[in-house]
Amino acid sequence: MRIFYKKSLDAMHLSAQERPLKKSLGAFDLLLLGIGCVIGTGIFVLTGQAAAHYAGPAITLSYALAGFACVFAALAYAELASMVPLAGSAYTYAYVSMGEIVAWAVGWGLMLEYAVGASTVAAGWSGYMVGILRVVGIHLPAVLTKVPSDGGIINLPAVLIALFVGLLLVRGTKEGAVVNRFLVSIKLGAIFIFIAVASPHIKAVNWENFMPFGWNGVATGAGAIFFAYVGFDAVACAAEECKNPNRDLPIGIIGSLLVCTLLYITVAGVLTGIVPFSTLNNPEPLASALRANGSNIGSALVATGAIAGMTSVLLVLMYGQSRIFFVMSRDGLLPQFFSILHKRFQTPYISSIIIAVAVALISGLTPIRTMGDLTSMGTLFAFIIVAIGVLVMRSTRPDIKRPFRCPAVYIVAPIAILSCGFLIFELLQTTGKPFAIWGAFGLVVYFSYRTLRPQRQIEVRDAN
Repeated sequence: MRIFYKKSLDAMHLSAQERPLKKSLGAFDLLLLGIGCVIGTGIFVLTGQAAAHYAGPAITLSYALAGFACVFAALAYAELASMVPLAGSAYTYAYVSMGEIVAWAVGWGLMLEYAVGASTVAAGWSGYMVGILRVVGIHLPAVLTKVPSDGGIINLPAVLIALFVGLLLVRGTKEGAVVNRFLVSIKLGAIFIFIAVASPHIKAVNWENFMPFGWNGVATGAGAIFFAYVGFDAVACAAEECKNPNRDLPIGIIGSLLVCTLLYITVAGVLTGIVPFSTLNNPEPLASALRANGSNIGSALVATGAIAGMTSVLLVLMYGQSRIFFVMSRDGLLPQFFSILHKRFQTPYISSIIIAVAVALISGLTPIRTMGDLTSMGTLFAFIIVAIGVLVMRSTRPDIKRPFRCPAVYIVAPIAILSCGFLIFELLQTTGKPFAIWGAFGLVVYFSYRTLRPQRQIEVRDAN
């Protein structure tokens, strides 16, 4: 059937040569790209909210469980990324290994992972910015900092940061990477400041009710914060702009995951140790926890680092989404204007602008908790497909050169599938209906566009 058409690697490379992206990233850039995406809203915002709603102090176990699932998925990603060094990450791997309909489903899920994830970050960024402005005596009208469901009109700071990052991405990938280096250094400094300032205030009494929601809460918490680990998928999206993808992509993917998992567990443990977990359901839990312990200066420094950190995450997520749109358009699954490159900057500028507007609207009008859970669902779905894809390629294309080979793949990949599937099952209890609606709508869009898209796109694709 046509919907199961698989695009060959040769065809993928030919498409990439016809509309090439500028190669400007090295291994260090990719490592920072991953860290820049992983360390952000998850650590500065959702750690507190997941502790308050799902896991309590056992949020540390939630991060460990999510990290466990990610390690196995990351090994599968690293093999496919080195074998298929093209933009599109999980979407591209699915197209090569399982066919068009699966690739579309993954691409549709990645829209949740990136666009809605970026909206979550923009909303978290707004919370910290409003807090900083309040400290210096600037009080924004509440109706301009809250979404309608919370009694406001629009979250204006979230809208403005999304539009600003979109314009930065239009300028170019190298420029974005330079900005990302600066922002990552600031937010890592802020995290170390938080750990150093907060650690002396840890009170064992705050950990006594360590698992108030039981193991079910730990698992649900792991699912809720899972999208925080999306960074290594964003690294894979940068494949075509990498100078030496066969070597650098595995370094960026695995390295960023290990560094960030350690930081998440450490910060979560310290945070729940200095204040009762029930007080952490707010837009700036790290900063507010330090203020509650009398450290206003530390709070201000952490809030500043959080602003920088979430800006870098927003940058990487919106970058990843624009590259997903670019590749899907290049493959004929989206309108061609998504893959038009700017004559001067050589970036898919129309995609970047559309994504910036979409993120601005979602973050300005939607509650952050809803966005985070949906993003995690999209992320987990993509990881499962990648793990299946690496097994399929080992079976159907054992001849392809693999610069990085996933160790014990027939053990690692099934563990990735089962662990991610378990977290999806936990999240279905709270986000199953909206995710099902999103998936059904995606199928309608796919079959509608597949029927209406220009015949020329199909002919070009098949000729490749």
